[in-house]
Amino acid sequence: MNTSKVGLDFEKVEYARGKAREIANQVQDFVENYTTVAVERTLCRLLGIDGIDSNDVPLPNVVVEELKSKGVLNHGVMFYIGNAMVETKLSAQEIAEQISTGKLDISKLPIHPMDEIKKALEPTINKTIEKIRGNRLRRENYINTIGEGSKPYLYIIVATGNIYEDVVQAQAGARQGADIIAVIRTTGQSLLDYVPYGATTEGFGGTFATQENFRIMRKALDEVGEEVGRYIRLCNYCSGLCMPEIAAMGALEGLDVMLNDALYGILFRDINMQRTLIDQYFSRIINGFAGVIINTGEDNYLTTADAYEEAHTVLASDLINEQLALLAGLPEEQMGLGHAFEMDPKLENGFLYELAQAQMIREIFPKAPLKYMPPTKFMTGNIFRGHLQDALFNIIGIWTHQGLQLLGMPTEAIHTPFMSDRYLSIENAKYIFNNMKSIGEEVEFKENGIIRKRAAEVLDNATKLLEHMVDEGLFTALEKGIFANIKRPKNGGKGLAGVTEKGENYFNPFVELMKGKK
Repeated sequence: MNTSKVGLDFEKVEYARGKAREIANQVQDFVENYTTVAVERTLCRLLGIDGIDSNDVPLPNVVVEELKSKGVLNHGVMFYIGNAMVETKLSAQEIAEQISTGKLDISKLPIHPMDEIKKALEPTINKTIEKIRGNRLRRENYINTIGEGSKPYLYIIVATGNIYEDVVQAQAGARQGADIIAVIRTTGQSLLDYVPYGATTEGFGGTFATQENFRIMRKALDEVGEEVGRYIRLCNYCSGLCMPEIAAMGALEGLDVMLNDALYGILFRDINMQRTLIDQYFSRIINGFAGVIINTGEDNYLTTADAYEEAHTVLASDLINEQLALLAGLPEEQMGLGHAFEMDPKLENGFLYELAQAQMIREIFPKAPLKYMPPTKFMTGNIFRGHLQDALFNIIGIWTHQGLQLLGMPTEAIHTPFMSDRYLSIENAKYIFNNMKSIGEEVEFKENGIIRKRAAEVLDNATKLLEHMVDEGLFTALEKGIFANIKRPKNGGKGLAGVTEKGENYFNPFVELMKGKK
């Protein structure tokens, strides 16, 4: 018996999923052979290397650029740092500091046996693993003792540019009922090939993602969480050129949710597809181990492509992202796969099509804490109409049991939201969620009706797209503009120079220690 509310044929769903798996496996076959400057900087950070040199360049960048300039990055930082630890008896941090002052050239040291190199690294590696595991246990203990909000989690953003002002706004949002606070990254940070250092008080359209800023906000949310009696999740962004690096920093500072999607970076930031898919794999291994929910960016497709005509591309991308995440050992319960309420309000029965899409996504990914995004494309600055659009979005959110409901703001399209805007948005969602709590269990959809037909049509179109993509592969599909109507060249975009084929001495012990582990 088919238990789907929208009449989905689950054999078709599994067929489509199998095609997505083939596409993901093709990508993984490529990814396994390469590393990047970002992956290597991440390994530096996981070895405890932090801080900046006299020119304010982060030490992980100093170490990686040194190896890259000597033409030996293909053997990896673990090999060279570990070898230097055996030779000099210094810590990874001390070695990085000596490299930065020109006192040490780790590419010229005598090479020690591999088992000695690996043994020298072990204590540092184990210390990092235990720190990240401890953060995960701390989160779980908080949730078990003080509790958390009910799903869909109410998800709001802060973005003043000043981390200390963000704290004020984040704590206010938590007191008003928010369950997740996302600190929006400053405009353009995804294109920086380094992570700024320290607390920051200036930014445009957001606040810099730095490890110190993560620490400040985590502390603030723990304080307000204890005050209001529920755990408040912290979200930030590890998409972009520093994807795995920021994932590691988030894991070290106890973040809960991270935007993490190579496809988003390729399409909307013109980041080279080879570079970012390699980076994504390691970043998702780290997020998986840290218990972090990832958010993917399929909702953005519908800001450039038509939400009615291109709805199937969202499902196809969600299926591919699911398979790429599974290959990185990230469990379904941590996959905040993205979709959005973005149809033209003038479309007749648009609400029914949105409902069909949301229910279909919910049923195809039953364990995933789906990230449902509010209307943005057709927000006009008319705050009254905008509030109504957000209300319809909230109705679908509770009806279809979404996981993370990023609340729309009545002032979307006017400015970065004020605290009063967030209050109205939270009030709107709470009113609807309470009054319509069980509507999903009470209402059935008519056989051969608009909603069921729409769900079947989107699944069929997504399946055809995936079949086509298996034949040509993800890279070629992206070159042809399959997603969001945006074309990207395989050898174009930002960051390709940071890709390196792995050499004979290359090893990364964190993959084995973290992948699929708790």
